[in-house]
Amino acid sequence: MSTAVDCKRSVEIEIPLDEVEKAKSEVTETIRGKARLPGFRPGKAPLPIIQTRFASKIRTEVIEKLLPQAFQARAQKDNLKVVGKPDISGLTFEADQPIKFKVEFEVAPEFEIGEYRGLPVQYVEPAVTDQEVDERLESMRDTKADYVNVDPRPIEKGDFVLVRLKSISGLAEPIEQDNIQIEIGAEESIPEFSENLAGMPPDETKEFDVNYPANYNQENLAGKTVRFEITPKIIRRKEKPVLDDEFAKDLGDYQHLEELKAAVRKSIAHEKQFAAQQTAKETLIDKLVEANAFPIPEAYVDRQIEIQVGNQLRELAGTGVDPKSIQVDWKKVRENQRDQAVRNVKAALLLDKVAEREGIHATRDEVDREVQTFAKREREPVAVVRAKLEKEGSLARIADHIRTQKTLQFLFDQASKHA
Repeated sequence: MSTAVDCKRSVEIEIPLDEVEKAKSEVTETIRGKARLPGFRPGKAPLPIIQTRFASKIRTEVIEKLLPQAFQARAQKDNLKVVGKPDISGLTFEADQPIKFKVEFEVAPEFEIGEYRGLPVQYVEPAVTDQEVDERLESMRDTKADYVNVDPRPIEKGDFVLVRLKSISGLAEPIEQDNIQIEIGAEESIPEFSENLAGMPPDETKEFDVNYPANYNQENLAGKTVRFEITPKIIRRKEKPVLDDEFAKDLGDYQHLEELKAAVRKSIAHEKQFAAQQTAKETLIDKLVEANAFPIPEAYVDRQIEIQVGNQLRELAGTGVDPKSIQVDWKKVRENQRDQAVRNVKAALLLDKVAEREGIHATRDEVDREVQTFAKREREPVAVVRAKLEKEGSLARIADHIRTQKTLQFLFDQASKHA
C-alpha cells in the first residue's frame, strides 16, 4: 500500500517470520557470547535464560537491525529517492509473527521545468561617469596621503589630532589611552570631541561629557554618558600627493595619468557590470521560481532555514556581538525565514535541472583556479590546501558553486534584456 501527498509518502512493510527468527537467533547468540551470568562461563548460558533475561535488549536490537534494512530494500524496489529522516509508526512485533510497521517519509521532487531561455529581464549595460572616476582617484590619493606635524597652534577643522584620553566617570572600567587620532569635524568623528577640541592648543587639558547613542558599535559605551579628560598632543595635516603622471607611475605599471584614469574607469565599469548582472540574475531566478510550481520536501526547507539562520549568526559574530547574549525567539526567526528558504530551495533545484539539461559542469581547471586563489589567500601550498579541502568535502561544494554560477550566467546570456 502506498499513498502520496506532495513529497510525502507512506508505505506499510511486513518482514517475513523466517527473517525475524533468523535475526533473533543471531542477536541472541551475540548477546549470549558477551553475557556474564553467575554460575555460567561466558557464552555457555542456556538460550532460554538469555532469551528471558535479555528479552527487551533482543527485541530492540532486532528492530534496529531489520527495520532500516527492510525500508531500504523497499525504497530500492520502488525506486524511491528518500530524503530526510523517516518516521516509523504502527510497529507490531509479536512472538511467532512477522514484524509489521508503517513508514512515513519524504522523497526528492520529480518535475519538468518550463521554458528557461529568453526570460525577460531589465538590464542596461552600466556607464561610468567622469565624477565616479574622479572620486575613485581621490580615494586613491587618500590612501597615499602623508600626515605632517604642524607647529603648535589652535586646532582647526580638518586637523588630525593625536590626543591623550582618560575617562573620569560613567564607565565601570575606565578608559585611559595615549595617541588616539581624531579628525576634527569628520563625519565619523563623535561631535563632542570635534566641538571641544576645536580652538584648543597642544598640551592644554579639558573635561567634557560625551553622550553615546544606544546603537553605538562598542557595547561598553552604547547608551552611556561618559566624562572625559582630553589633552591634545600633536596636530597634523593630511597632505595628499599631486594627481599627476608621477602619482600614476608610483601606483604601478602606468606611464602617465591618462593611462591610470583609463584603468580606473575600466575597473569601475567591471564592478558596476558585476553588480547589475547580479541584480538581473536574481530577477531571473525569481521568474524561474514563479513559472515552475512543484512541491518540495520539508526536509529541504528545514535544512535551508538552518543555513540561513547560521549565516545570520555568523554575521552577528563578525560584528562583535555574541549571539548567545541576545534574547531571540528562534521559533519566530525560523518562521520568518521560511518563505526565503522555500524560494532558495526551489531555485537550487531549478538551476540544477537547467545545468543537467544544458550539460553545464565545473571543469578541473576551474576548480584548480579556485583552490589556487584560496591557497594564495591562506598563504599555504596549493597541494596542502587541496588535500585539506578534499578531506573536508569542500572540493565538491566548490565545484557545485562554479556550476551554479555558470548556469546563472547561461540564463543571463540567453535572457531577453530590456531597459
